[in-house]
Amino acid sequence: MLVFIGGGFGATLRYLIGYLSLTFYKGNLPVGTFISNFISCILLAIIIYGFSIKSISIDRTIYLALIIGFCGGLSTFSTFSFETFELLKGGFFWSAIINVLISVLMGIGSIYFLSKIFLKA
Repeated sequence: MLVFIGGGFGATLRYLIGYLSLTFYKGNLPVGTFISNFISCILLAIIIYGFSIKSISIDRTIYLALIIGFCGGLSTFSTFSFETFELLKGGFFWSAIINVLISVLMGIGSIYFLSKIFLKA
């Protein structure tokens, strides 16, 4: 039930981000998916590393609702893959490459950066 509720909120937020991005951005890049995935990476890192600095194991309720549900509903690899494929199919080769590079580097980079902040490693 917690995954269902968290996932519902995450998916709803993803929809709103996508809707707003289409309203304000008219370019080729799938900005809404990028923003959703980026926010999800940041939240995931904050939750995981926020608990680890206090040496507290993540409660199963929080894990199910926020990490699996909310972050899982907010992020979307399948949409990212589909939109990148559509860019390639439409002849927007460089936009597809930029989308992949920026999405992967920002996602991993945000988690790396936040792990350095929280763990002071």
